[in-house]
Amino acid sequence: MPLSDQDIALIQDSFATLQRALEPNSLFFYEALFHHAPQFRRLFREDLAGQGMKFMSTLSVIVKNLKDPSLLESRYAELGRTHAIMGVRAPDFAPMEEALVDTMRHALGPRFTPEHERAWRTAFGAFSKAMIEKGEIPAK
Repeated sequence: MPLSDQDIALIQDSFATLQRALEPNSLFFYEALFHHAPQFRRLFREDLAGQGMKFMSTLSVIVKNLKDPSLLESRYAELGRTHAIMGVRAPDFAPMEEALVDTMRHALGPRFTPEHERAWRTAFGAFSKAMIEKGEIPAK
């Protein structure tokens, strides 16, 4: 299901809120990820602050280009290949989605509505699918 203009506005506005406390929110994302998938901890170096900033920078580019995701095809391919090299498989994106939703819920508090969650899940589904396909991430 494609993102509507309203979905894009919800995502971009909520991401702007998240960016106001970028470092703590990026660290929260990894805490949430390791809660949902503790086995992922071994994939990351000790510098989670640096990794978190890299993740948020990439997410920022994706969020800015939601109206025309075709602009990011080569980036999705590169991200997908990098994740495949790390051993990430398609099912591994599910806990990443949960961690992202948890992070948005944490950053927005009661302002995180069911509409926000649906929009973020739709967007995550679209860009993770692009990464999986273009980066040739194994299905299993």
